[in-house]
Amino acid sequence: MGTVVHVGLSSDGIDAAAATLVAIFIIGLFYVVAAPAIAFRPTSRSMEFLARHADHAGLWMSLPALVACGLVWNPKMLAVLLTAMAIELAWYVRRRRAGGRRSLYRLDDHDLAVLKRQAGGNLAVFGKRHGIRELEINANADAWRGCTKESAPCPFNLYVNRLGLNTAPCCREHLAELCRYVASQLSELNFVYWLDGGTLLGAVREDGSLLKWEDDVDLSVLLQDDASWDRLVAELGACCQRDGFSCDVFAKEGYLTISYDPPQAWPLLYERYRMRGEIRLDLFVYREADSRGSAVVERRHYKASMPETESGGYGVARDIVLPTSTITFLGEEYSCPGRPVAYLEQLYGDFRKVEYSYVDDSAAQTRRSLDVEDQASGTS
Repeated sequence: MGTVVHVGLSSDGIDAAAATLVAIFIIGLFYVVAAPAIAFRPTSRSMEFLARHADHAGLWMSLPALVACGLVWNPKMLAVLLTAMAIELAWYVRRRRAGGRRSLYRLDDHDLAVLKRQAGGNLAVFGKRHGIRELEINANADAWRGCTKESAPCPFNLYVNRLGLNTAPCCREHLAELCRYVASQLSELNFVYWLDGGTLLGAVREDGSLLKWEDDVDLSVLLQDDASWDRLVAELGACCQRDGFSCDVFAKEGYLTISYDPPQAWPLLYERYRMRGEIRLDLFVYREADSRGSAVVERRHYKASMPETESGGYGVARDIVLPTSTITFLGEEYSCPGRPVAYLEQLYGDFRKVEYSYVDDSAAQTRRSLDVEDQASGTS
């Protein structure tokens, strides 16, 4: 709104035409940029089309920009349009350069079986319809052009949470690396931490593995004594900046997110929100408290079926979590709640029952039928 007002005001009065054209341009560019997020759920064909071509769709706005300049001459409007197109060009160039930095991964039998089932057997059509560029279709159709730290990430939120695929092998590796990194930094900084949420669920239910459709890593940290929020933000943030990870702070909600992709300067700071996927670790903070006469550890942000505490937070009995224990996860030892089974029961009830939470119900039904067949045959 401020940009529109700035363009519309001049020493000669109000340039309503320029302000209107800039407003229309900004709205159009917003929809182009937001298309990948909007199309996370099934939507219109036009939005799906923009999402599939998100790498360069922003450059298409250069034509409306030229038309606007031809209709009305306004130096401020020209500056706004040129700046917007320069940002879109920078985005396009970065994506093109990052596209050549991928590595070839082999899809294992289960990854491939899930992919084929969701595709209805026609991988080529399925890949084209959903813009799955990472899939290398050959005689065996078992190759995946996977992401690296130097490339853009796979849009795996789309693949996992909407299409019902397994997490790509490259993304599994990066999630594991991010978990190791943050856990080791917390240990070195003398913070008490533990595996939480779906990560702990994988460690317990899947015998130390990631859930096959995992889309993030969940850790929690206890704030006490000198292990304060400010110290956590400052010292862990400095570690992430030093080692090439992005760290975003959500003080009001009481958590941090650490992302696998390196941080970018403005105006590319928020570009990862256009990529339909993000290798991310959520780190939630807990504090010790009393609730209804019992000692608890509580957090601000709601999680699954975690009980509400007297103060309005969410938590569990202190003796379920502390002192922490250890558990084997991805071949290494990590801290976990002292009673991990009781902890998971507080979060999920019958946590051994698999729940399907895809945004597309047809993908959930297909995945459910495949998993039932796997259980019947003794495979996983």
